[in-house]
Amino acid sequence: MTMELRHLRAFLAITEEGTITRAAARLHTGQPALSRTLRQLETHLGVRLVDRSTHHLELTAAGRTFRERAAAALAAVDRALDPRSLASLPLRLGHPWAALGDLTVPLLRRWDEEHPDVPLELRRVDDRTAGLTQGTVDVALLRGEVTAPGLVTELLMEEDRVAVVPAGSALAARDTLTLADLASSPIALNTVAGTTTLALWPASGRPTETIEVTNTDEWLTAIAVGRAVGISTSATPRLHTHPSIVYRPLTDAPPVPLVLAWRSGTPTHPAIETLVRLARELVAGL
Repeated sequence: MTMELRHLRAFLAITEEGTITRAAARLHTGQPALSRTLRQLETHLGVRLVDRSTHHLELTAAGRTFRERAAAALAAVDRALDPRSLASLPLRLGHPWAALGDLTVPLLRRWDEEHPDVPLELRRVDDRTAGLTQGTVDVALLRGEVTAPGLVTELLMEEDRVAVVPAGSALAARDTLTLADLASSPIALNTVAGTTTLALWPASGRPTETIEVTNTDEWLTAIAVGRAVGISTSATPRLHTHPSIVYRPLTDAPPVPLVLAWRSGTPTHPAIETLVRLARELVAGL
């Protein structure tokens, strides 16, 4: 027979109350049923836990040892099933690049001040959903269209696009740039988590050469050494300065949505709603 938590609770009630009668009343069950539960537990363990030969029940040596184990096991289960205990778990915030831009540090500082009992862990994950669909983070800051199924999104803002070009190039000498200005150069495309595709350009004027990279570091390097130009959002210049890279406003490209995303239909971290409210508050203050 499979043992259940009720067997442990029944045994502990008997040890605490001292008689089957009082234990049965405490558990709101009948004495015969409680006696059967105790016998089932003893049969499963292969030892006698309670000495029934005296007027008052007494634990055997095996019963005293098992009492400690049963109490520890039930305490662990109760803690695991208590939703309040989840509040102390770290809240893992993923992002593939740029996080919340120049609001990243204010977000982390405000969180530490207002919610010291819930660590907020910022994790960069080079993935389209920053590890959200794999379960490695609880919530993610994502840019562009979010197409992965089973996710809930909250729009925080729309970021302007910027052109990213090598310092010292002819393009770097311009105050602003257009998509057409970039079309004659190789375009660095982050194929894992980027928001730039050739679909930004009209079919008749698309770049003919691209360089594919898989993360932000490779993307920055390709531009810095003069192999390509790139397109990003206004959040990137604030987090990624480089002496060999220049950022210029891109005047004719649509903005990029920035969203907070989390999984739907499964148990989620109870602090996600609090994080959403704080992020909205910080964005509203811009």
